[in-house]
Amino acid sequence: MLIVLFIFGAVLIVWGIYRMKTDDGLFGKNQKSKNIFNLLIMGEASGLGQFLSGILCIIIGITAFILK
Repeated sequence: MLIVLFIFGAVLIVWGIYRMKTDDGLFGKNQKSKNIFNLLIMGEASGLGQFLSGILCIIIGITAFILK
């Protein structure tokens, strides 16, 4: 079950990086500000949210492995 967390986290990280590079935002001069705006307005719909969720998923997997 822990391996699923690691795989899902890795998929979210790769997908988040892809979305951060390709998504357009409504406001912002550069891609970084567009990604932050998308995260604040749309939450998980932005690549930044998916990237952070992937990191959190891997951290939870490591914590569960240590506690097990």
